[in-house]
Amino acid sequence: MTRVRRGVARWPLAIVALVVLLGLGWLGWTWLGGVLERRATAEAAGCPSGEVSLRVAVTPSVADPVRDGAQRWTDQHPVVNDHCVRVEVQSVDSKTILTGLTQSWDESKLGPKPVAWLPDSTLWANRLSAQNTALVGAAGQSVASSPVVLATQSPAYDALTTGNLLRWTDLPELTADPAGWARFGKPQWGKFRIAVPDPAYSPASAMAIQSALAGATGQGLGPVTTDMLAQQPVKDLIGKLAAARAANAPASAQDALDGLSRAGDIATASYSAVPITEVDLYRRNLGRDGAPAPGTPLYEVPVGGASPQADFPFVTLAGNWVNTVQGKAAQQFREFLRQPAQQKLFAAAGLRVDATSDRPKQAPGMRWPATTQRLVPADATTTQQISAGWAAAASGDLISVLVDGSAAMGQDGGDGRTRLDWVRDALVGQVDRSVAGASLGLWQYSANLDGDKPYRQLSPVVQTDQHADQLHSALGKLGTGQGAQLYSSVLGVYQSVLANYQAGKHNRIVVIVGSANEGGTDLAQLRSQLGQLRDAKRPVPISFIALGDGPQRDQLAGIAQDAGGTVSAVQNAKDVAAALGQLLSVAS
Repeated sequence: MTRVRRGVARWPLAIVALVVLLGLGWLGWTWLGGVLERRATAEAAGCPSGEVSLRVAVTPSVADPVRDGAQRWTDQHPVVNDHCVRVEVQSVDSKTILTGLTQSWDESKLGPKPVAWLPDSTLWANRLSAQNTALVGAAGQSVASSPVVLATQSPAYDALTTGNLLRWTDLPELTADPAGWARFGKPQWGKFRIAVPDPAYSPASAMAIQSALAGATGQGLGPVTTDMLAQQPVKDLIGKLAAARAANAPASAQDALDGLSRAGDIATASYSAVPITEVDLYRRNLGRDGAPAPGTPLYEVPVGGASPQADFPFVTLAGNWVNTVQGKAAQQFREFLRQPAQQKLFAAAGLRVDATSDRPKQAPGMRWPATTQRLVPADATTTQQISAGWAAAASGDLISVLVDGSAAMGQDGGDGRTRLDWVRDALVGQVDRSVAGASLGLWQYSANLDGDKPYRQLSPVVQTDQHADQLHSALGKLGTGQGAQLYSSVLGVYQSVLANYQAGKHNRIVVIVGSANEGGTDLAQLRSQLGQLRDAKRPVPISFIALGDGPQRDQLAGIAQDAGGTVSAVQNAKDVAAALGQLLSVAS
């Protein structure tokens, strides 16, 4: 049989190839044409170096006026170092931005990282700095403000604004009183319950707590200090507030407001009021926060005493994604937003500015009360410690702290003290400020501390208010040696915590590390064994405070992510106290 050899005609392939080449050529020409057009436009505008993007992440409550301000600035064709500036405003909640910047930024969901951040409170900027100071390029400056108020139903508003004026410093005693509403002529309503959305993520809650504690200061205006937090009367106030908060209240402010607005009767409602920023209550009542407006608006209750304020700071960020031109452009845009003409945009959106006293006309439930006294806010470290104290009182944390005892911790930590000295001070302060319900245990690691083990327990987990002397003694035993088998030590402590796990509590491990792992269990072995030990019914988050450049942060981040913890990076040993407070203020 004769076989016929059949070939494939080449001319169709040649036509397809030609079409592909023409298509690619058209796309390339279009792209090049766009580049050349933008460059020509930039040169005509006096910026021969081309265009630069200024991406600003803003909290949703201020997104509209910032976008309007960005358009005004863009219309003026701003030029920075021969670059045209194009502003992109991204509306994202502050928790998402903080988590993304300090843990893992998901560009597929969030787009490129921002050059600047405008949260609703300096509390967010403080948390960012506590977790990684290097991410803050310039201290934030306020572009507007909004007082913290109480939101409640109309009948409760009438009772609270008739007769005795409610003050922030009244809250600890008022909420602890079984007949709290009797003070306002409504004994049949029983206890005055307040929902307190998580202070770690709700600045309104955090600032309301701070104002309630301000009564312990000289003039009742603040600031609360770390020394005050170690005083028993102040610790008792935190404990009272935490114990009297409404049980099972929603953790988010918006959900708490929605729950209160849907409650049929204030007498039977799970809680009577919610601390909230004025602008967020205004937006909630109009349904401008992404959820439908309530059928009946909640009412703004003016509260006497030192008024806490959300200050909406414009923070320039720092990182390998931010160049000099963008940093300079961010500062210029910030100053543009602070000009009187743009300040009126913020006022129209329900915020407060010095440039005008105008208020939105459509504002159900709002009263826009004058604020005659402002709370003097606590410093960053104290603010973190207040939140940490609240978290411990509210949830009963069981914290096992593992401290690096390698030679690296004996290095100079500033002011003639070693790194370990500063770490010890931070932990002593944590013990002294702890409220009832908090528990802490102490471990240290370096070579051959306990026989052939590279770690040893200095104190089991004990209640800090009952065993402060024991913990002080254990902290006095912290020292430096040789070696740093970090991964072996983490595994050993994790196994111990699991063996002594207490249900219904937050069982956590905090590791303070100043050097890289040296020998023993390697990273792959640690992550594998932790994976085998992990029990969804007994979660044990592992978080790290990495001091200086020695720790391998990427490796620590992988461990923390597996275990549901975080990594905080501090360059200065003095900053360990703030980082520890920030870490402990968040329930893992």
